[in-house]
Amino acid sequence: MATHHGMKEFKGLPALCTSGTNRSDRFGRMFGDLPPLYIDPNALAAIGARDGPMKSTGAAEKTDHIPVAHIFFGQFVDHDITLDLTSSFARLDRPEVTTNFRTPTLDLDCIYGDGPEGSPFMYYHDRPEFNGAKLLTGADMPSATTFQAEDLLRSPDYRAVIGDPRNDENRIISQLQLGIIRFHNKVVDHLDGAGVEAAHLFEEARRVTTWHYQWVVVNDYLRALVGKPLLDDIFGNGRFIYRPEDCHFGEHYGADPFIPVEFSVAAYRFGHSMIPQRIQIQAGKPALEVFGPTLGEGFAALGDADAVVQWPQVLDLTDPTVDRADKLDVKMAKDLLNLPFVTNGEKSLATRNFLRGQAFRLPSGENIAEACERPDTEIEQVSDVAKALASSASPPASLDAGTPLWLYILAEASAIGQEVSPGTFVQGEGLGPVGGRIVAETIIGLLELDDGSYLGSNRQWSPANEEHPLGTVNDLLSLLTF
Repeated sequence: MATHHGMKEFKGLPALCTSGTNRSDRFGRMFGDLPPLYIDPNALAAIGARDGPMKSTGAAEKTDHIPVAHIFFGQFVDHDITLDLTSSFARLDRPEVTTNFRTPTLDLDCIYGDGPEGSPFMYYHDRPEFNGAKLLTGADMPSATTFQAEDLLRSPDYRAVIGDPRNDENRIISQLQLGIIRFHNKVVDHLDGAGVEAAHLFEEARRVTTWHYQWVVVNDYLRALVGKPLLDDIFGNGRFIYRPEDCHFGEHYGADPFIPVEFSVAAYRFGHSMIPQRIQIQAGKPALEVFGPTLGEGFAALGDADAVVQWPQVLDLTDPTVDRADKLDVKMAKDLLNLPFVTNGEKSLATRNFLRGQAFRLPSGENIAEACERPDTEIEQVSDVAKALASSASPPASLDAGTPLWLYILAEASAIGQEVSPGTFVQGEGLGPVGGRIVAETIIGLLELDDGSYLGSNRQWSPANEEHPLGTVNDLLSLLTF
């Protein structure tokens, strides 16, 4: 019988086996044995309304230790592991029949597509010594302009020629895609200079690039958002709520990695609270509107030198002028409650998150927190924050039945905060105990269950094993010379 740290039966684990074998090409559940929460949709709309209680007013409070680019890096990670094209607010959605059109592994398929043979239009084939190992960028366009050289490769209608079109939906994430492509190409140059044969150049460069990416996801990004104590607990005591390897049906063991809806529909949407209204992407330049003409114009060629992201300016916290992410709490930037690019349907991202969670029949945050064996006093404290928010809606909304999981995770970060050292919590600086465990265990589990990842094939590996020991997101994107 599964237990949590030698205590009573851990309630999350049996859920993994309630709906048949989890499949990597489908979504699944962590807590399928818990009852779903239902809240009146009108109440959810009131809480998430354009001018409702979740709207951030006045000067936004900033985190001390979360660089603003981490929030967009988290969006990039999401695009690497999930793509849901079939679920709908207008019906109940069943995770086990909802296709995930991305591989649930951090394998950078959004960068590599189907490789040089399956996606030849994304690769540079004019240098036989590289054997098609390098990815194309805007700099490879004939007579590339200054702007094109700082952009992704684009078709004549300005669509980016990349493995996932979502990575061109805003300027920061398109520049992030370009940064990782450039890193891969520098790895190719390095390996070629080290004598790696052309026939093996692409696969080895992909491995090196992907492992560095995975390393910074765990040791820079996750460490910043969930805290070192929680990561130490997971690596020291194992995963307790995300354990596909514990499921077995006859002779079949369901150890395939999958994306839980508690992660994709709720916990991993924490970043929506941390996106600022404006971001400064270049030193000495004004901050730009996130959804303004420079940063928010997705699926378009780079047309302004002011849109080139200087990565140290949004990642290097040793510089006091660098933008930090907004506090993680129950507030959101005003544009996110009235999305300018949504022309039909619900324009509030908060309301959309509520409705999606309800469509997937997610349990309440309180029930999941209890299953995670959080103290009753802590659960009540978080619940009180959410209820106070709901009561200030117009008209007032009731959360007496429970708190939607996404809102519970935001309220938990505000009321309890991230554990930054054993027993010490800081509010608003990152995910709390429940949100952090869902996020961290899912991502670490995806890596541990992937034979091609560094955690799934060589747990002794670190960037120090390579001649280019890049250990942070800033290192990866700033293209340090090897």
